[in-house]
Amino acid sequence: MELFFIIAAFFTGFLALKCKLPPLVGFLVAGFALHALGFNSSETLGTFADLGVTLLLFTIGLKLDVKTLLAKEIWASATIHNLLSTTFFFVALLCFKILGITMMADLNLGQLLLLGFSLSFSSTVFAVKSLQEKGEMNATYGNIAIGILVMQDIFAVLFLTISTGKTPEITALILFTLPLLRPMFYKLLDWVGHGEMLVLYGIFIALVAGAGLFELVGMKPDLGALILGMLLAGHSKASELSKSLFNLKEMFLVCFFLNIGLSATPTLSGFIMAVLLLTLLPIKGVLYYLVLNSFKFRVRTSLLTSLTLFNYSEFGLIVGGLSYKMGWLPADSLVAIAIAVSLSFIISAPLNRFGHEIYLKSMNWLKEQSDEKLNAKDQRICSGNSKVLILGMGRIGSGAYDELKKQYGDTILGIELVESAAIRHTEEGRNVISGDATDPDFWERMIDISKIQLILLSMPNHKGNEFALELLNKHNYQGQIAAIASYPDQITALKEQGVDAAFNIYNEAGIGFARHVTEHLKPKL
Repeated sequence: MELFFIIAAFFTGFLALKCKLPPLVGFLVAGFALHALGFNSSETLGTFADLGVTLLLFTIGLKLDVKTLLAKEIWASATIHNLLSTTFFFVALLCFKILGITMMADLNLGQLLLLGFSLSFSSTVFAVKSLQEKGEMNATYGNIAIGILVMQDIFAVLFLTISTGKTPEITALILFTLPLLRPMFYKLLDWVGHGEMLVLYGIFIALVAGAGLFELVGMKPDLGALILGMLLAGHSKASELSKSLFNLKEMFLVCFFLNIGLSATPTLSGFIMAVLLLTLLPIKGVLYYLVLNSFKFRVRTSLLTSLTLFNYSEFGLIVGGLSYKMGWLPADSLVAIAIAVSLSFIISAPLNRFGHEIYLKSMNWLKEQSDEKLNAKDQRICSGNSKVLILGMGRIGSGAYDELKKQYGDTILGIELVESAAIRHTEEGRNVISGDATDPDFWERMIDISKIQLILLSMPNHKGNEFALELLNKHNYQGQIAAIASYPDQITALKEQGVDAAFNIYNEAGIGFARHVTEHLKPKL
């Protein structure tokens, strides 16, 4: 049966991809179609789905800076939005009840409040998938979205713990010793190398040391995976560990989305209620925007964060499922939530795909904050006396910076997306600032771009380089532009868009390697 599930997921995922939608939309459709044909979820599929979510939270933890959660705009935004959103949904559902609409007429106030709370969450799985596909996990708005989602996950864990009456065991106190074990975890990560043992180490830490230990002491397993990931986030191999688990995590998440579709039987009343819930979704998005904008973020940051969170959550299903088991909600409510979650993904997918375009069209009528009131991360950018800009300070950008500095001195400015990496470059003596070159407002905030004579597009994500190039063209940049690419067709596309030089990083690496060998070894052949 699982083999049939995989076949169905492949074909529907492929069709979704051809329709320029995330494959996860196809997986959801496959689940509903299979359920309509009489298939039900299996224990194996459920186990794989749980593993997918656990590994997802672990890899989120590997990329999460604890300081992000402690920032006022994260914990306060998540808390305020949760309260406002729950209140809004409660009032809206109460109106449905008064009007005698569908299943709402039979629910009491406590049940309406519980439903409102379930709908206040946004999907961690969907948001992370969307950000990864766009290569914007480390963008300012991406960090804010992930921070808010982690806070929501914490709220959900607290609810699940309290509602089940399950309190942590006294042995849960040993969890406070985990930070003391960080040096040991770091040593092990150093020792396991770069091959299959690295993958096995990640699985062991996420599922055994994290999820398994937390479950043993009466805590939610997924929270353990997240925290263990956060403990390893400061290690130099954290990014490599996350990449090594990527394909495994993606495979298990296919099962997660299939499982949602297979979780409930669609009914007419449930479908009608789901459609009504979708009509309330825009207000949830507006609340996100207003809350974030109140913390003095730019319009773009607030809007793209809101679009990322513009959906209902799988945690809403989990909360609804638990409430159904406890006898607090009828089965139709769970069906309505399941359908609403799935349909919200289908609606949210294209909105996220065209998020930048939506911003460009709306920036003229959405009021921007004045410069002096903007969040510190969104202030005006001065390039000083720099003549060269390097966009993306990874290994290629850093190497290019060091080489160009030998020839042109201190006339180079590096732009790095990750703030901590920008600080590290500065400490190493490079002139690097934190910024998002794919942000249209980045170029609006850049002072005297006309002084820049050369720009290097060295971001690892090709779409990021293409979008930065598009923005440069819109700002009528007259200097020279060079870019990196991984494939010949990407080089062709970049040249068609106006770059003066495009380089295949694999070819250039081979040429550089051969040059290095001949210069240092001087072989006598």
